[in-house]
Amino acid sequence: MFRDEDGFTTVGVALALLVTLALVFTSAQVYRVSSASADVQDVADAAALAAENEVAEFMIAVRVCDAVVLSLSLTGAATAGLGVAALCTPATAGASEVLLKAARKVVEARDEFAEKAAAGLNRLQKALPFLAAANAASTASANDGGPMGASYVALAVLVPADGEELGVGAVEGAEGLVDDAEREADGIRQAAADAEEAAREANAWKERAFLRDCGDDPSYCMSERARTLAGMAGADNPRYASVDAWSFSVALDRARAYYARRLAVEAPEGSSTEERARSALRQRFYAYAADEAGRGYVRESADSFDARFPHLPKNTDEMRGTALYTEAVYPTTVDGSGNLVVHAWPGCPGAGGAAGAASIAQMEAGGNAPCPACGFTAASMGKVAAASTSIENGFEYHYEAVAQAAEEYQRARAKLGPLTAEVKGRAGGLLDRCRDVLGRAGGMRIDAAPPGRFGVVAFVANTAAAAASTGFASGYVHEAGSLGARAAVSAATLLAEPSDEGRNVVSSLLDGLREKGGAAVGALGVVLDCWSGLLGAYLEGQEALEEAVGNAVDALPFASASGLGTWAAGAFKAAVEALGLEPAKLDALKPVLVNSAHVAGADGSSFSARFLAVKAQAVAHPLASTDLFSSAITAAEAAAVEAIAGLDGTIEIASVRLLGDEGPAIPVTVALPQAARQAAAGFASSAADALRSLYAQVTGVRTWE
Repeated sequence: MFRDEDGFTTVGVALALLVTLALVFTSAQVYRVSSASADVQDVADAAALAAENEVAEFMIAVRVCDAVVLSLSLTGAATAGLGVAALCTPATAGASEVLLKAARKVVEARDEFAEKAAAGLNRLQKALPFLAAANAASTASANDGGPMGASYVALAVLVPADGEELGVGAVEGAEGLVDDAEREADGIRQAAADAEEAAREANAWKERAFLRDCGDDPSYCMSERARTLAGMAGADNPRYASVDAWSFSVALDRARAYYARRLAVEAPEGSSTEERARSALRQRFYAYAADEAGRGYVRESADSFDARFPHLPKNTDEMRGTALYTEAVYPTTVDGSGNLVVHAWPGCPGAGGAAGAASIAQMEAGGNAPCPACGFTAASMGKVAAASTSIENGFEYHYEAVAQAAEEYQRARAKLGPLTAEVKGRAGGLLDRCRDVLGRAGGMRIDAAPPGRFGVVAFVANTAAAAASTGFASGYVHEAGSLGARAAVSAATLLAEPSDEGRNVVSSLLDGLREKGGAAVGALGVVLDCWSGLLGAYLEGQEALEEAVGNAVDALPFASASGLGTWAAGAFKAAVEALGLEPAKLDALKPVLVNSAHVAGADGSSFSARFLAVKAQAVAHPLASTDLFSSAITAAEAAAVEAIAGLDGTIEIASVRLLGDEGPAIPVTVALPQAARQAAAGFASSAADALRSLYAQVTGVRTWE
């Protein structure tokens, strides 16, 4: 009944089962006790990460303030440059006064914000030890309860405990730039107005010349007459649709081609002596006109104009003042009375046996009678261009109009040149200074070295005592007392991680600032829009800077007859393009767990030195170092208690008033964690006291610190 032939007995089976069950339940109990004891390390890790996260959020606040300071610095200088550029044209002169006043207010707002931001960030730095401790304690207490009835207490110590004082100075030269721009404003504005008037006068003459040359085609004008009278086309007779593409040299080249063509194709319109004489005189006129046009010139640049359009005679009196009157090219004979007779051309029937040549001047000086065949007199040559110069169907009529317009245009440009040079000299110097101020503004950044920049050390203890069998009672395992207090140490530091998270956080905060900036019209609206765009320069750098300035320039009517507005806008943009602004480094700062020795080893404070000594002792003699917490925690308690005073739900870093008291106020605030808002003034002391009391629980002796 109790055994079989193989030696297997009922008693043996029962004993084996009992031993197996005892081992199974014992192993499970050991695992449960070990797991419950190890939970405190997980909570310590979470507390360390939560504490260091406060430092990461402080750096976000620093970046927001840095972005505002940078954008205001750039906006002040850019608005001043925009105001200087606006002085250069009457269309924007009214806006220049508003822009320069706004520039002063922006510079003042920037300096005020920078001062308050530095003070606010320094105030927040002092609160960081408490905020980190509160967040760590909140995270630890959130893990209370559970199967073993845990009750956690935690204290986090930032390493180092103190941050470096923050300070942001004024942008050198910004106020001086605005002062000088306002002082120079009236002179630049008046010179620009005078230049605009001279430019409009010049442009009116140029427009008139353009119409007479080819703008009126297909109505009467030089190009239409050249096509109709000389059959000219193509490159010799071009047409332009706009005066902007046309120049005076086009008309001069057309005249040269026209007279060369007319000379080449000139032929009598009949066989009569009179008609042949007129044709010969027209040849003389066309040869003279071609030669005169060849001596003409047009020398034009952006800053100067010099031209010579030779005037052609339109009557006998004017002909007497030209080479047509003095050139000795007309054949002469002697009549039966011994008088000298001058002929229109060698082919004159009366010019047979001509022995010499004379000029029209000589002919008139001798008082001789005209040739009975060709009837040549001074009036014969004077009439050649008279008709075509006096009525609009003649080429010379329109050529003369262009020649007169060229002279008037040159006189207007002569007045314009010095005025333009004055404006460019005075405004250009201010824009150069604007470039320098922008360059210095780009380098005025906030560099923070806050508490906890090396990391945080978190002390966590589970003060709840619980029976080892809690939640796993069994008759197979003898009850062996309870689990006492369990403690752990953890550390965390910040790691920059290539990610868009940091960019997105700052971008979303800046979007909120843009929305609160309000709306304005006119020049003030341009300033607000420019600031909104320059906020993006913190994220994007040079590209966003150029886009913001470009949009501001495009929002003002810089086009002008003098071209000074376009020049000023271009010079302003060029100054901005030369900066090469780099975007801020916005890698996401994330807390990560590290060896506590690495954190403490980066700092030379008394706390870090004591902690490293205690830790080394604990590693060397783990059973003898039961006062690890009580000997290290007191060094951090005082700083945390001091930081608590005066805190409420939020901390306002600073407030932006871009356009002074009448402009929108944009506060930059940091919300405190829930644990900090709910904490009492005695929070840090009670947490430290609870941790120190662990020593008494273990040894039975209370150590007073």
